[in-house]
Amino acid sequence: MSEATYPDRFEPLVAATKSLSERFEVAGFRLYLVGGSVRDALINAAADPAGPSDLDLTTNARPDDIERIIAGWADAVWTQGKRFGTIGAKHQGRTYEITTHRAEVYAPESRKPEVEFGDSVEVDLSRRDFTINAMALALPSMELVDPYGGLADLISQQLRTPLDPKVSFDDDPLRMLRAARFASRFALTPDPSLLEAMTELAPRLEIVSAERIRDELDRLVMLEVPSTGLWMIVKTGLSAYFLPELDAMELEQDPIHRHKDVLAHTFAVVDKTSPDRLLRLAALFHDIGKPKTRAFGDNGVSFHHHEVVGARMTKKRMEALRYPSDEVEIVTELVNLHLRFHTYRLGWSDKAVRRYVRDAGPLLERLNELTRCDCTTRNAAKAKALSRRMDELEARIVELREQEEIDSIRPDLDGQAVMEILEIQPSRAVGEALDFLLELRLDEGPLGEEEARRRLLQWWAQRS
Repeated sequence: MSEATYPDRFEPLVAATKSLSERFEVAGFRLYLVGGSVRDALINAAADPAGPSDLDLTTNARPDDIERIIAGWADAVWTQGKRFGTIGAKHQGRTYEITTHRAEVYAPESRKPEVEFGDSVEVDLSRRDFTINAMALALPSMELVDPYGGLADLISQQLRTPLDPKVSFDDDPLRMLRAARFASRFALTPDPSLLEAMTELAPRLEIVSAERIRDELDRLVMLEVPSTGLWMIVKTGLSAYFLPELDAMELEQDPIHRHKDVLAHTFAVVDKTSPDRLLRLAALFHDIGKPKTRAFGDNGVSFHHHEVVGARMTKKRMEALRYPSDEVEIVTELVNLHLRFHTYRLGWSDKAVRRYVRDAGPLLERLNELTRCDCTTRNAAKAKALSRRMDELEARIVELREQEEIDSIRPDLDGQAVMEILEIQPSRAVGEALDFLLELRLDEGPLGEEEARRRLLQWWAQRS
């Protein structure tokens, strides 16, 4: 990568900031693009040829000066981060965050950064998380400011911090999780001193809010190969402070029956699933109940009912990480259902398909994918057999969908009809009658109103 290639790669960034940089220049201040936009331009990782929709900039102007300069230019301005030196703006559909040069240091046991404003871009860059993010592009000259070797690290695929990693991680402990994410995203090799600092300072993660940890975990699992970062957080001990269940899943292999390592299997499943955040989380948690249910018998290792135990553990962990209740419900139910496919071993009857679809509900597609990805065996025959059975199931679902409303299975009669036919008032008996009719519907398919009425009266007579 030669310097001659910089102008072409930076041109979209310069075009996106031209009117803004001119205002700062006229006002006598320096303005720099920093962070991901500079890094991604250097490696041609920008998704949009026109440049990113969100841009981070730093300047020697103070927050009040920034507000004054962008007045009349910005379509919208927000100042929630002003005390930290950041002014946000919207201009022609693009978001800009402009921050005064600063240094952030976390005091021991504190979640609040202490901020000091400065005039040196080099000092500002020294407080960035990693060298690959500690580069700045001077505007409008396109001069690359790279005092800590970020470009060289990109080329050699190294992950380092501008300062001593212990200083960097002490400033903001969440950077340890970010290290795992960047190692995964860009296939970087962490510097040994970085891994050593992560291991030593792992307990500092306790001062970081659950919400920030949750958001970082979400970003990690959405990468193309999350397992690189997931292994990194386990091996450095970070997982013990927000996902201790992962440590327990690193079970010793059964030396007799060669049962594969649960954690290795789990990470392989995560890598195989589509980049659907909740599906990836379900893959991460799907075997979380195995350590508590592991037993040894004549047939080797077993994990009976680990899906039920795992669902409870998943709910508890996701609630601790402050996930929204609807997301907790989705992931928990996927964990609870992930073995349901394997209960049908003798072919898919109409009854079995109806129950499977009804239990999965709107999670059907995700559940099917999780089931497919859960097969990580190296035994080609076993893998082929499972794939064939899943193909058969999906074909049966399509067939039944053509014949009946399989995705919205309901009793042939509603509650009002039940009360009129049985001449009863609203009561528990109405619910029991509807449950009976639903079981009939699942077992036999649509009955029709007259047959449902006949069977209901017959059930009611026997019940009485």
